[in-house]
Amino acid sequence: LMLRAASDAGFRLRLHADQFSDAGAADLAMKLRAVSVDHLDAIGEETARRLAASDTVCVLLPGAAFFSRSPLRPPARLLIESGAVVALATDLNPGSSHIFDPSLIMTLASLELGIGAEEGIAAFTKNAAFALSRGYTKGSLAPGFDADVLVLATDDYRDLAYGVGADLVDTVIAGGGILKEKGVMKESLAPNQEQAAASTRSDEIIRF
Repeated sequence: LMLRAASDAGFRLRLHADQFSDAGAADLAMKLRAVSVDHLDAIGEETARRLAASDTVCVLLPGAAFFSRSPLRPPARLLIESGAVVALATDLNPGSSHIFDPSLIMTLASLELGIGAEEGIAAFTKNAAFALSRGYTKGSLAPGFDADVLVLATDDYRDLAYGVGADLVDTVIAGGGILKEKGVMKESLAPNQEQAAASTRSDEIIRF
C-alpha cells in the first residue's frame, strides 16, 4: 500500500530486494514499474529472466555481500547474458557496506560476480545514471550530455578493477568545470593553509 501510494503521488520507486531470500520483492518492483531494484543476491533464474524482460535496472551491490560476509551473490552473468540492465553501486552505509571506493566495488564485481572491466565501467556510469532516472544527461560522453569526466592516471582502463587501493583519479570535471586537477582540489574546495596545518599537529597523531 505504501509503495502504491508513493507511485500514485509521482515518486519513482527504488527497492532493496531479495538480499537474503527470494521473497518476491523483485517481482513486486517490476509490477509497480520501479526504476531500479537493488541487491538481488537471492533471486533464481526465472526472476532474473523476468528482470531482463523488464525496464527495471538491476543495481548490484557486491560490497554489501563482502562487508557482511554473506555467502550469497547476485547472478550477474545470468542477468547480463539475459539482457538485463545491470548497474553497480557502493551501497555506502555504516551498517553493511562501509566502502567509499567505487574501484574496490569494480574489483569485487570482477572477482566475485564475473563482471568484466568494460561491463563494470558501463554499469558504474551509463547504467547507474539510468538507475537514477538521469540516463539522458549523465553517464556518457556524448553531445548534449553534462560534461562530467574523470581523467585517470593510467593508460589502461582495466586498472580501475585491477589496481586495488590505487588512487587513479588525476582530474575531476563536473558540469564542464574542473573540481580537482592532478590530485589537487581547486582552491575554493580545498581547506585553507591554517586548517591544513592544524590537522597535522603532532599531538593529534595517533600512534600505535
